[in-house]
Amino acid sequence: QVQLVESGGGLVQPGDSLRLSCAASARTFSNYAMGWFRQAPGKDREFVAAISGMGSGTDYASSLKGRFTISRDNAKNTVYLQMNSLKPEDTAVYYCAADIWWNVRRGTPGYWGHGTQVTVSS
Repeated sequence: QVQLVESGGGLVQPGDSLRLSCAASARTFSNYAMGWFRQAPGKDREFVAAISGMGSGTDYASSLKGRFTISRDNAKNTVYLQMNSLKPEDTAVYYCAADIWWNVRRGTPGYWGHGTQVTVSS
């Protein structure tokens, strides 16, 4: 059983940066690939980024590559999402997820956090 708790969301202006964190309760955190997803109002949840258990592999939604960076600290059981040059269209609830790599990457992870709201507005 893995429990995930996101934090770091908030209201920011266009062009600002924000770092989200996700703390995991997993006994062996490095066994899990981790991912970030987001869901904007009226839209389906979409993949944002994923990182392998040891952090050696990452993947991003093509539209976000270069602005968003996923990382993890296995000593702290935490995964991060650094978001730069934020745009109003980045407004969404951001969810953390955990599972094996392919389940995370294809959007069907077994464990989800409850999400953190990110609002980008002037």
